[in-house]
Amino acid sequence: MLQAPQRSALSGPALVRLLARLAEADVAESRQSLADRLSQWLGWTDAIALSSALDGKPPAVAGGARAFGRAEEEECTRVRRSLVSAIASDSVLAGSRRRGSSSLSARMSAPRVAVDTQTDYAVFRQRYLALQQSMETAIGTLRGRLRALLASQAPALARLAVVDAVMERALGERERTLLGAVPGLLGGHFERLKEGEARRVAEAEATDASNAAAPLASDAWLDAFRKDMQSVLLAELDVRFQPVEGLLAALRAC
Repeated sequence: MLQAPQRSALSGPALVRLLARLAEADVAESRQSLADRLSQWLGWTDAIALSSALDGKPPAVAGGARAFGRAEEEECTRVRRSLVSAIASDSVLAGSRRRGSSSLSARMSAPRVAVDTQTDYAVFRQRYLALQQSMETAIGTLRGRLRALLASQAPALARLAVVDAVMERALGERERTLLGAVPGLLGGHFERLKEGEARRVAEAEATDASNAAAPLASDAWLDAFRKDMQSVLLAELDVRFQPVEGLLAALRAC
């Protein structure tokens, strides 16, 4: 008996593993080292700026610097919780569980339909892009604030702040391009779920065509998609927050 080939386990960030599963793609592990990939992503001007930041004289540190404390920790926690809340409570991502019993009654008495033809991915795409913009803006502001504090602590930390600024500038466009492809991958997942529901209803109707109470289209596939989209957004938030976590770790150690 032939067995279907199993996909190899993929390591890396949860966002990559989740997207590979939702896209039903067998993604191979990259054989390139991080240094090799960075060399492809950095332009020559970025490479010069990074080299200067790493090898040049550490920036001067002004006296009387404010020490890192609870206020910065709390601000980072507040920003992250705010973004998580925005994803969890988004009205477009609210499932059918939030609709009342009158809606259920209406669905039960409605005529048979294969799939709601008004259900379109465009509205989900717009919400994903809007939430991405919220993450980029809030995290960028927080990252700049932490960098400014880091630069005031000690010469070595000031150098790290400069390196982080160079990396943010050099890789920002690359990051926007890669993360900008996520809504397209989710769009494919949306269409596969929608087509699967259409097949389910068609098969049920063909099996019992004489039954007047033939099954209606279900919202279950759409609720599943909403949950998947929220999971992807939260995984993307984890990736976007990594530079902030790095700056926080440096501040805690000083």
